[in-house]
Amino acid sequence: MNINSIRSTFAKYFGASGSVYTSPGRINLIGEHTDYNGGFVFPGAIDKAMTAEIKPNGTDTVRAYALDLETDNYAAFGLKEEDIPKQQWARYIFGVCREIMKRGGKIGGFDTVFSGDVPLGAGMSSSAALESTFAFGLNDLFELEINKFELAKIGQATEHNYCGVKCGIMDQFASIFGKAGSLILLDCRSLEYQYFPFNPVGYKLVLLNTNVKHALADGEYNKRRASCERAAAAIRKQHPEVEFLRDATIQMLEAVKNDISPEDYLRAGYVIEEVQRVMDVCQALEQGDYETVGERMYGTHHGMSKLYEVSCEELDFLNDIARKCGVTGSRVMGGGFGGCTINLVKEEKYNDFIKEAFQSFKSKFGHEPLLYDVVISDGARKL
Repeated sequence: MNINSIRSTFAKYFGASGSVYTSPGRINLIGEHTDYNGGFVFPGAIDKAMTAEIKPNGTDTVRAYALDLETDNYAAFGLKEEDIPKQQWARYIFGVCREIMKRGGKIGGFDTVFSGDVPLGAGMSSSAALESTFAFGLNDLFELEINKFELAKIGQATEHNYCGVKCGIMDQFASIFGKAGSLILLDCRSLEYQYFPFNPVGYKLVLLNTNVKHALADGEYNKRRASCERAAAAIRKQHPEVEFLRDATIQMLEAVKNDISPEDYLRAGYVIEEVQRVMDVCQALEQGDYETVGERMYGTHHGMSKLYEVSCEELDFLNDIARKCGVTGSRVMGGGFGGCTINLVKEEKYNDFIKEAFQSFKSKFGHEPLLYDVVISDGARKL
């Protein structure tokens, strides 16, 4: 993250200096596609973030530069609903402004330059990092006194209402609430959360990016959400207490197998099993049992590949290599359809695994994956 280039670009275009805010991307150890099913997730903020310099400009217009884009990197827009900008990246900022205003927050126009080192389309939630940076920053600058829970909800509502993705709360929550050296067990229904120390001595946490880009707004994500809602509704007819799939058991799902499509049955089966895997990992972490953590990660990958069908050939290939090399745990991370695998690797196996992954992947797909070692870090803050 180059704060100097943000600062110098801001001075160049706006002739002054503002305040600098940052908010991180995230990994999720386990608990994928459970958030919008009322279940549990296990994210942590990482040492890769979005950073923005922001200064109120006394007008009702926002002027924004996206430092990392080569073209179409400037947007100016008002703060009324009809002022929505045409650039997709600017809609994240616009959406945050609108969602703050819908909640009674009084904000005015501002100037901003932002940049980030959260890889785009890699499942590390660059969009949530961007939303959280602006939600946190505007809350501070305009002295709005919005609490952290609401800041996370503002980011989530931005995705829903301005970017076309019906995401759960996890990404924004992790970005706002992250804490160095800890993962967060988040109950996505009640928003109760608990920090779990995550210091796997003798292990590294590694992401391998396939460089296959996923676009979640293209409908596949929303289709799976609809599948889960249909399955939950079918179960609810027999079990009124089942609000989300998180409340259901495999036995309940079996009882309605003939009332739902084969596809909805598979999707729901994955989610119910995944909720249990998260609970298993909690117990394992409390006992320092990283072998069980790793096995559950492999279980998640299998479910996402075969039941939820959000993996792809490149991700499955990296997962197979991880098993072959004796990696403790490996799975597709994020929404799927590309992006990264997250791998829990014993330090003595790290070099051999990376070498094998790079060589085999390149010989099959013609390019090497990208490697990110990640460290669990703090959430949104002013620099």
